[in-house]
Amino acid sequence: MSLAIEADHLVKRFGDILAIDDLSFAVNEGEIYGLIGPNGAGKTTALRIVGTLIKPSFGIVSVFGVDAVREPSRVREFISYLPEEAGAYRNLSGFEYLGFMANFYGEKIIGEVVEEGARISGLGERLKDRVKTYSKGMNRRLLLARALMVRPKLAILDEPTGGLDVVHALYIRQTIREYAEKRRTTVLLSSHNMLEVEYLCNRIALINEGRLVEEGTPEGLKAKYGAKNLEEVFVEATKHA
Repeated sequence: MSLAIEADHLVKRFGDILAIDDLSFAVNEGEIYGLIGPNGAGKTTALRIVGTLIKPSFGIVSVFGVDAVREPSRVREFISYLPEEAGAYRNLSGFEYLGFMANFYGEKIIGEVVEEGARISGLGERLKDRVKTYSKGMNRRLLLARALMVRPKLAILDEPTGGLDVVHALYIRQTIREYAEKRRTTVLLSSHNMLEVEYLCNRIALINEGRLVEEGTPEGLKAKYGAKNLEEVFVEATKHA
């Protein structure tokens, strides 16, 4: 199985703060891989490095064989990134926002991309309304559609359901899972919601204080630690880290 992401011995410092501490992990092509841990564990920093938004202080990361540090522009051609605090232009309608973003990918395919985005969002007639009238859940569905509608080889999603109600969170989880299976898109996501990650991910990495604590499939890790869920796994794994 070919690798979509290979991160080796990543270190990231922000002044005196060590955000990532010798972190290594690999993601297979076509799988949903989750970085999980508490707030401040280093998950977002790792995603930003893979997404070419920041450079590591030390270490190497490649995306589909391309060095993300040396050739970030090449990597950006086949990835999409959805930050936790992303927002859409409030005075545009949902359709207008999707069209505006699709414009960056070539005029010849704007209609096709917007149609895909509309389908993914599931917002129907509400796409005709201005974004400022949307709830937080509707906004997040629009942003997820923006990230997936261009059919990236790798989708990087930071806390995709953070702060959402049950209905919208469930829709987004199902959409991510179904899209990844249908398109064979590789997904790298972060979350502190371990039950969510257990539902979504093929494999996970438990991160604490910038370090990899444990890695494996959700079922495999639960069996290893005799745990009922990943929250219990995390507690047990960090005891011995």
